[in-house]
Amino acid sequence: MRRELAIEFSRVTEAAALAGYKWLGRGDKNKADGAAVEAMRFVLNQIDIDGEIVIGEGEIDEAPMLYIGEKVGRGGDAVDIAVDPIDGTRMTALGQNNAVAVLAAGTKGSFMRAPDMYMEKLIVGNGAKGAIHLDRPLEENIRSVAAALGKPIDRLTVVTLAKPRHEAAIRAMQDMGVRVFAIPDGDVAASVLTCMPDTEIDMLYCIGGAPEGVVSAAVARAMDGDMQGRLIPRDKAKGDTAENRELAKNECERCAKMGIAVDTVLTLDEMARTDNVIISVTGITKGDLLEAITSDGRLATTETLLIRGKSRTIRRIHSTHYLARKDKEIQDLIL
Repeated sequence: MRRELAIEFSRVTEAAALAGYKWLGRGDKNKADGAAVEAMRFVLNQIDIDGEIVIGEGEIDEAPMLYIGEKVGRGGDAVDIAVDPIDGTRMTALGQNNAVAVLAAGTKGSFMRAPDMYMEKLIVGNGAKGAIHLDRPLEENIRSVAAALGKPIDRLTVVTLAKPRHEAAIRAMQDMGVRVFAIPDGDVAASVLTCMPDTEIDMLYCIGGAPEGVVSAAVARAMDGDMQGRLIPRDKAKGDTAENRELAKNECERCAKMGIAVDTVLTLDEMARTDNVIISVTGITKGDLLEAITSDGRLATTETLLIRGKSRTIRRIHSTHYLARKDKEIQDLIL
């Protein structure tokens, strides 16, 4: 991909973040997400790319925009695109920390196409590359990562999601003396933090969304970190009920059609096949990774983390936006 595309993709996540910010603290996560989707799609269609959404808002019958398989752009470089217009819609609706807009782009065929289901994820930065395997118990992975980093276990920090399905894992890690940061949502931002060279996060472990897992794999690949994933049917992730068993059956059928194995360890190379990727993440609310948007209704400021995997360059872009000078379509979403 042309390096100039990096700044174009930063415009995409900035627009999505500004659109989501309009709904900050208003209690309606669907409206926040819808505005971010519309803004992201509009800007993507202004870029000189032959783009295809490979991770997005769902299937065409579920999502009118940014659905899997949708073509975007005005023509040019063939690019696969994975998007999460708001990673943390609930946090945006409630005014909580760590909500971001995310895009990952790679050369054609870069990303595994994942159905919208659960994925078990284990991620580390460069220092512990090769030290993890999902087929091993979590405690064994912790000891392996600590050894690779040359840290005592009581100085190891693991981030996870604060969900009932993780309660046993959190207790087990804390019993080992590990520091556990349990966040309400937002595992994509947490995966970026895990892979950053100047972070205190050593490992991410959680069961979250598979589409977000592929975006996290792109992050790990761009940052020379490591990740493994495993697709988990809903009845195993959320409980063995009749409804969940039916949903799990549908998920497994979709995986079979896509040629993806369920309950089998997926390596980083299977999920993100090249480091020729660009990651753009723009903060919506204040978080450990990025500053929040600030706005007086006339001007707005954003902070964007822009990562180019091929050169392993990490940039932070602080932007000031004159909102009334935006395209009319964007103004309607952000003002």
